[in-house]
Order: sequence, then structure tokens, then C-alpha cells
Amino acid sequence: MAQRKYRHLFFDLDHTLWDFDANARATLEQLHLDLQLPDRGIEDFDRFYQCYIGHNEKLWDRYRKGYIKQEELRLKRMWLTLLDFKIADESLSRELSDLFLQLMPTRTQIFPDTVEVLDYLQAKGYGLHMITNGFEEIQHTKLRVSGLHAYFQNVVTSEGSNCLKPQPEIFYYALEKAGATVEESLMIGDNLEVDIEGAQSVGMDGVHVNFNNAPQATTPAYTVTGLKQLMDIL
Repeated sequence: MAQRKYRHLFFDLDHTLWDFDANARATLEQLHLDLQLPDRGIEDFDRFYQCYIGHNEKLWDRYRKGYIKQEELRLKRMWLTLLDFKIADESLSRELSDLFLQLMPTRTQIFPDTVEVLDYLQAKGYGLHMITNGFEEIQHTKLRVSGLHAYFQNVVTSEGSNCLKPQPEIFYYALEKAGATVEESLMIGDNLEVDIEGAQSVGMDGVHVNFNNAPQATTPAYTVTGLKQLMDIL
């Protein structure tokens, strides 16, 4: 059981509750066919998807560090992916980006036990909140369409708060919105640097949701390999 008396739980969204990789893959699979990308020389969808994931992760890291803006992130991940297949077509990059941002948030794949765990935590009286490095409209659409919106009292996005995890400011902003103190709050997320170290920087405990049981360079207060294990902690 939890050693501290937590009253407020702050969740990350992508890769923690909402299965970003599965939803991105399904969306790109659809666009691969709709935009007839095999006819443009992109026959191997798996390679196309892996190229996208690699560019997306690198660009998000640059975006978090303030090196690039939102629009550059959105367009460049598609532009660079197409370039891997020797396609230098800006209008196709833009079309791919626009359709991806339109369709992906309407996908509903969430991780196993998400609803059961949120029901359990809500019934126990925890204040449930969200801190997500994402764009306001897109993150709210994901939550609404996947049926998760009703669980969260406050949803703080990086776009809405004008700061990104792991910056301390976004955690302070979320705590203030929730009317919560650091001591009674717990951050739950999949990314050690962004979620756990970010929370630790303001004195908040964290639960690392480590689905792949990856090595940890930082020691969180708790580690789980599946969401259901949160019920043993809280």
C-alpha cells in the first residue's frame, strides 16, 4: 500500500492510458491505402511506420526542449518519413499531416484495464487529473472519443499551459488547478525523464508505468508493468 497519503493522482495520456502506437499505426495504415502510397513507392508499410515513429520521437524531444515549434513538429515528421522513401513532396507531407491529425484522435485503443482501474480509483475518492504533453484540441478529442473524459477533473495540456513536461512549471500549474499539494499528489506515466523526473523536480512522487519492463536510469517511488497493479499501490 502507498506509504504517503495521496489524494490527487495525475495521469499522463499517450503511452500510459491511450495506446498512441496502436492508434498511430492504425491511422497511418488507413492513410497508406487512402493516399495510394504503395503507388508512390512506399510498399513496405512496416518500414514506413517505423520511420515515422523514429522521426516523431526525435522531433518531440526537440519540441520539448524548445528547439522547434508545434507546426514544424507536425509537418516535419511526415516530410522526413517521405524523404526516407526518396519522396520530396511538400503538398503530400501536408495532406498526410492534416489527415493524420484529423483521424488519429478519433481512434479508441486504450491499454488493458484502463477503465477498470479508473473506476476503482474514482470509487475510492481520489481526485483524478491529467498532465499531457499534447495539443489542446487533439488531447481532448482523444479523451472524449475513447470515453475517458468523464474521469478527469482537470486536463492540463502543454499547449494549454504553455509549458511542457518535464518543466517544473507545468506540474505547479496542474497542482494549482487541482487545488492539490505536492505531498498528497502522485504522477503516473510511462516516460521516466518526462513524467517521473519531472514530477520529482517539484517533490512529487511518481509511478513509472513500465509496460516493456525497460531498464530504469531513475528510481521512481513505484513501478508497475501493467495498469492493474495500481490497485495494489492505491
